[in-house]
Amino acid sequence: MAARKKKATKKKVAKRRASRATQKLNLTVGSKVKETIKGHGYRMAGDFGDALNAKVHALINDAVARCAANNRGTVRPQDL
Repeated sequence: MAARKKKATKKKVAKRRASRATQKLNLTVGSKVKETIKGHGYRMAGDFGDALNAKVHALINDAVARCAANNRGTVRPQDL
């Protein structure tokens, strides 16, 4: 006899979706950032990657806002 799968309740599904929405997608490759900094002869702090990721998100948000203000549907390099 096959085991029955439990159905996910609406509450659990909503909770999962909310947690995914609050997480910021990592847009940087930590090992490559560390390698680049090391190439300059410096070390990278443990929290530098998170700060860099936040800065990249802010840059993208600003570029999208500028694009929307100019009534365009394509984000261009000059939006940075």
